[in-house]
Amino acid sequence: MPLHPQAEALRRQRAEAGTPPLYTRSLAEARAADLADIRAAAGNPEPVGSVEEFTVPGPDGLLPLRVYRPAATAETDATADAETEAAAPLPVLLYLFGGGWTLGSLDTGDAICRRLTNAVGCVTVAAGYRLAPEHPFPAAVHDVAAAAEWVAGHAAELGADPARLAVGGDSAGGNLAAALTLLARERGGPAIRHQLLVYPNTDHAADTPSVREHDDPLLFNRHSVAWYWDHYLANPADAANPLASPLRAPSLAGLPPATVLTAEYDPLRDEGEQYAEALRAAGVPVELRRYDGMPHGFFAMSGVLDGGRDAQRYAADRLREALR
Repeated sequence: MPLHPQAEALRRQRAEAGTPPLYTRSLAEARAADLADIRAAAGNPEPVGSVEEFTVPGPDGLLPLRVYRPAATAETDATADAETEAAAPLPVLLYLFGGGWTLGSLDTGDAICRRLTNAVGCVTVAAGYRLAPEHPFPAAVHDVAAAAEWVAGHAAELGADPARLAVGGDSAGGNLAAALTLLARERGGPAIRHQLLVYPNTDHAADTPSVREHDDPLLFNRHSVAWYWDHYLANPADAANPLASPLRAPSLAGLPPATVLTAEYDPLRDEGEQYAEALRAAGVPVELRRYDGMPHGFFAMSGVLDGGRDAQRYAADRLREALR
């Protein structure tokens, strides 16, 4: 179907403003512009019960975490079936922001984390990780693994239940969430109940119709994908590593059940859907949903795209059911 009218309106705005693609800018300019665009499209921040920030030990220094706790509303009361007592531990979601492993910060996923926290009725922990090219693969993977281990080991301090831990992320965050489940399986923990993968990168070598078709400089396109991978992989041989390209894992058996969301107007569409099918073929329960007419990034644009709001509600429904 055609690009959704709301997304087309944003595209026209970029054309009229002469907005250059992020991959034509310096890293500093791209990082600032990316955050500004996300904040503008995310809508008003949804109030939550509390937000706390602190740091925890990582593989090479301290990692920033931001912890969101849900607001006490009729909605969360109605959907948190098992949380009948105020002191009962809540399920916990570790959320990883997107940005091509090169852009982004805890602020990038703030609006997403707030909405999922309230809608799921969970503690959400947003984890920071080192960015490329200053810190190329596998630094980010090791950072998010350390964050997951910390959350699982300190769940009681967070008012969370370590037996109901989910991981999720969008774009590069989805890639890191998928890699984290592979690493957790290899290491024997932490136990992850569910994985939410929103238009994830899954294969550096992807040469799919969606990669070839999407070349519009006013949207996230195949040049964007290449620019991010070039920053992330200092060693070209790392492209074959399943922790960089999860679709290349010899086996996906035994991974957590998954929710995979893709967008029609996204070069990553096909590899995300291929990963969902590979998980299903390996015996992993998967729900795959494509959002027609939507571009890459729509999940973070719930303030201006109805599809973004719908996708966040669907993701929350899936997480709530998985973490019940």
